[in-house]
Amino acid sequence: MSTGLIALLDDVAALAKVAAASLDDVAAQAGRAGVKAAGVVIDDAAVTPRYVVGFAASRELPIVWRIALGSLRNKLVFLLPAALALSLFAPWAITPLLMLGGAFLCYEGAEKIYEALWPHAAHAHEAKTGAARQDPAAFERARIASAIQTDFILSAEIMALILSTVPDASFWTQAAVLALVGTGITIGVYGVVALLVKADDAGVALAAGGGPAPIRALGRGLVVGMPVLLRLLGLVGTAAMLWVGGGILLHGLEEYGITAPGHLLHEAAAAAGRAVPALDLAVAWLVGALGSAAMGLVVGAALIPAVEHLIAPLARRLRPATMQPA
Repeated sequence: MSTGLIALLDDVAALAKVAAASLDDVAAQAGRAGVKAAGVVIDDAAVTPRYVVGFAASRELPIVWRIALGSLRNKLVFLLPAALALSLFAPWAITPLLMLGGAFLCYEGAEKIYEALWPHAAHAHEAKTGAARQDPAAFERARIASAIQTDFILSAEIMALILSTVPDASFWTQAAVLALVGTGITIGVYGVVALLVKADDAGVALAAGGGPAPIRALGRGLVVGMPVLLRLLGLVGTAAMLWVGGGILLHGLEEYGITAPGHLLHEAAAAAGRAVPALDLAVAWLVGALGSAAMGLVVGAALIPAVEHLIAPLARRLRPATMQPA
């Protein structure tokens, strides 16, 4: 009996080691996937705060909470099963879908620059939504729905990027990595968004309180600095769209044998790094990111007229047939 017990304990120990190794592998894969999706995460964090602009302070956190729940539902209920099904039945479709998402990011980044230079479309949109603003509850529901729809596209890109980092992993490892990274990204992004949208309120409270002068000065700094920070975050988000989208397209072209653009950019980045030995890695990364962003800007700019004159009119034409009002 003692021998059998020892053998059983040995089996349990072996299983524990296998389980620990599997958990370590999932953690390592999740870390790599999170790094690869960082650019889209930055964009997600930069885009979301604009959806709470114009609401009373008491509604800001509930709106962020509802958007966060919608984002989590997007990732875990819809996109995770879809990603696993792709991995099992159509792994060949992952690269085209990634490239499609990359093209969308390029379009979004280029369109934001276009709107900043020629903001005619933004004014038209404000005119169309003016009636909705007369009903605060309807306006809030519409804004949350719009945020969740935008999040769905960004979340799809995040999940596809995560999946592309574990193409050879087992089904359960892929599922665990997708769930772990998707949940972690959602908590991180919307936690940061909640801090951003309430920072000015915290600043007002600190500035108006009876605390020491440095604390009051910090409060005034938050009130003055948050609009600047949000604008800066928007610029970072736009740059991240172009950088990530362009990089995805370059990598996708390499997957299909078109290696010249990526090779030229890699050589240019390496040459720039060698020219500044003290900062070679940083300079090489910066040149590579700028090159990817330039690629994204060119593709996005080319897509703007295609979307405006072809895709958007077609979508408007099809919508009455597929989305009849109740």
